Amino acid sequence: MRNNNRILAIDLARGVSVLMVIIVHTLWIYGDIPTQSNTWLGEVVHFIGKGTPMFLIAMGVSFTLSRNQSIVLSIKRALYILAAGYIMNFLKFVLPVLIGIMPDAFIEAYGWTVPVTVDNMIYMLLTGDILQLAGVSLLFMGIINKFSKNKYVPLIIAFIIAVVTKEVHGFQLGIGSVDYILDLMWGAKWNVYFAVFPWFSFILIGMFFGMWYKEKNKSNAHIFKRMFIAGVLLMLIGGGLCFYNFKYHFGDYFHLGPGGTIYLAGFNLVLMWFAHILVTYIKTNRVFEFLYYCSKRVTTIYIIQWVIICWGMGALGYQQFEITGVLILIPFYIMLTLGIQKLLFDEPFWSKNTKKQSNITKKSISLQKP
Repeated sequence: MRNNNRILAIDLARGVSVLMVIIVHTLWIYGDIPTQSNTWLGEVVHFIGKGTPMFLIAMGVSFTLSRNQSIVLSIKRALYILAAGYIMNFLKFVLPVLIGIMPDAFIEAYGWTVPVTVDNMIYMLLTGDILQLAGVSLLFMGIINKFSKNKYVPLIIAFIIAVVTKEVHGFQLGIGSVDYILDLMWGAKWNVYFAVFPWFSFILIGMFFGMWYKEKNKSNAHIFKRMFIAGVLLMLIGGGLCFYNFKYHFGDYFHLGPGGTIYLAGFNLVLMWFAHILVTYIKTNRVFEFLYYCSKRVTTIYIIQWVIICWGMGALGYQQFEITGVLILIPFYIMLTLGIQKLLFDEPFWSKNTKKQSNITKKSISLQKP
């Protein structure tokens, strides 16, 4: 039986987003530069990548619907996610370097020379990915929720972040460890891909709609209609700002300005509305159940896909494939990721058909729910 606090459209959107991640990462790691830049496949996959904020909005909504929103639990969840993020970095970057299977071309893409130095490995270990964003954001979410239950508070903070981020991008104090934390907050270089500013804005927008949803007695029709209206308005405003000054307002995907943040927030709210339309008018089917399955296991699926895609470079090389090769690798990595998920986390091969195993698995899955 499905938890009554869960919204099917949110689960569907999150399930789709984690599968899109596998597609995008496969292209980035294995597609050659012409395939990424000058083909229909590159255009389609880069468009798909614009759906990442959908996962973050879903995270914000889910947080407001969780049973226990105490600041203590938020801290525990944040530490869990942060630990998972750095373990993932070790597994996907550092370990392949240590055992000698990381291609030289990948190392050289960083602007480094072979052999890799300790400083290079530390840089890779500390890379700011979406799990670092999620972990730090959970800390802030717990604090916000502790001191205010007003739904407009996260919304106002979201727009403040969207507006001011470009002005503080890259600001540092010249102190190593402090500068790393500042990079996690608003870094402008490639050691952090998902800085808290501006990406936290999407989570806060999700919190706003989650609180509104609870105020309206959990009316799906009401909240998703408002998501659609807000989404269209934000797309028009953000799109207009990007048209006016694309370099400032969008820049690049990972270091968004105000217009880009507003536009992508609107775009992904419309996608949320579309997910609601799908689950409203199409009966639950195997495809939907599969996506719900992926949604519940988003953390482990994300870690698994990154690790095996990076390890695969030891055999397949870095950015060596044209369209046909990438199209073959995409379903291969989706199936391999889900196979490992099933083997290691759903039905651990080292502990079968025991009550203890069942309890551990349920606990592992529950920790992944934002």
